[in-house]
Amino acid sequence: MSTTVRPSEHGGPGSDAPGGQSTGWRLGLLYGPAVFGVTAAGVALPAVIGELGVSPAAAGWVLTTHALALGVGTALAGRLCDCWGALRVLLSGGLMLGVGAAVCLAAAHLWVLVAGRLVLAAGSGAMTAVALTLAAGSAPAVRPAAMAAFGMVLSLFAASATLVGAVATAGSWRLAVVLPALSLFAVPACLRLAAARARTGGRVDVLGAGLFTMAVSALLLLAQGASANMPGWVLAGAGLLLVAATGWLARRAGRPDGFVPTRLLAHRAFAVAAAAGGAVYGGLFAVMYVVPQILTGRYGWAVAVVGAALMPGAVVGAVLSRIAGRMVDRAGGPRLVVAACAVFGLSLVVAAVGRSPLTVVVAASMSFAAFAVTQVVLTAAVSARIPIQQRGTGMGLLLMVYFVGGSLGVALAAAAAERFGPFTALGVAAALPLVGGVLALMIRSVSDGRPRWNARVADAVRPEPAPSR
Repeated sequence: MSTTVRPSEHGGPGSDAPGGQSTGWRLGLLYGPAVFGVTAAGVALPAVIGELGVSPAAAGWVLTTHALALGVGTALAGRLCDCWGALRVLLSGGLMLGVGAAVCLAAAHLWVLVAGRLVLAAGSGAMTAVALTLAAGSAPAVRPAAMAAFGMVLSLFAASATLVGAVATAGSWRLAVVLPALSLFAVPACLRLAAARARTGGRVDVLGAGLFTMAVSALLLLAQGASANMPGWVLAGAGLLLVAATGWLARRAGRPDGFVPTRLLAHRAFAVAAAAGGAVYGGLFAVMYVVPQILTGRYGWAVAVVGAALMPGAVVGAVLSRIAGRMVDRAGGPRLVVAACAVFGLSLVVAAVGRSPLTVVVAASMSFAAFAVTQVVLTAAVSARIPIQQRGTGMGLLLMVYFVGGSLGVALAAAAAERFGPFTALGVAAALPLVGGVLALMIRSVSDGRPRWNARVADAVRPEPAPSR
């Protein structure tokens, strides 16, 4: 006779799990290095081009493939957290991080480096999915403190990405492209947290996962096409693949064990939070793409100086993360997201018009603040409305949308910068956080209507009963 294992929220009264702040710091250190995968590695691209003798367009795949594998890996790992348990996903992700880093460090050709980055990003996706699932699964008594500390750490990583990338590249570009492997140092501190979340069982929809991977790949290929000058036949093929894969996924929507629980994704609260977070991530990644170009190219700043100038933004993000952590169970949380998005968007407009180093640095600082607040508030708001048996799946898909939004933001900024210049690109990127703020207006507080939301989602994702014999 089999026994169904139900996951439990960790960190509650009587639990021997770490307290709220300790939990947040541990999981933030597990998640944070994923930010280095695109931003910090971007600093190393000129060195990659020089040593491997490739074109800038070809070297761009070092970033593009990482973004793709990170997004898909996050979604798959979230589902596996429910099926296998967080501990197995954590250990498997750590193994992939180690293998991917080893391949990258030894790569003598671009295609080997790209392959290593794919494996590295898949492992990094597992780290982020486990971290977000466990942070969202903290007991209500400690969740505000855990999410506040979690957001503070993420803000620090986002603000330091350029500086860390410059320091690593000064040693070797190979070090810069494997920075996501720093998550390995946080794995031992998270083992007990991961072991406390038991699995729910079930199986992974392999065909659905494959279709999902093809759809996301085609979407990112189309987004990168504008800035990478891809041939028309490649873009046309990607468009057909996107339509075909999406259509096939839609036909499988009714399967209770499907990889993408479409009835969950179609729910208003989840869809709005995913779109709002994706827009903010898009603005953050766009800023991290454009700002170093402006400060180094127009004003002659060294990359290390740019990184140091962006560090004060981490302080702003940390302070707002702490405030947001206290508001995750209150009606003011979404309003704080709206305010942060509005300030972020307006600061980008001011930077685009003012064209001074100060306004550019301030805009970047506001991007870190909006990123931290959005991560804390929206994650808490959505996780509280997802049944615990499906929380890994939901958090993985939510995070995947965030990363895809970040990739689309980079593609938009790159296309605008190439055609109109980097300052205009900042103005164009301002639309992303402003849209995110408008969407956040639609999000209700965590406590408002929670029983109805949970009941509806539980009905949508509850497996069908086995037929009686």
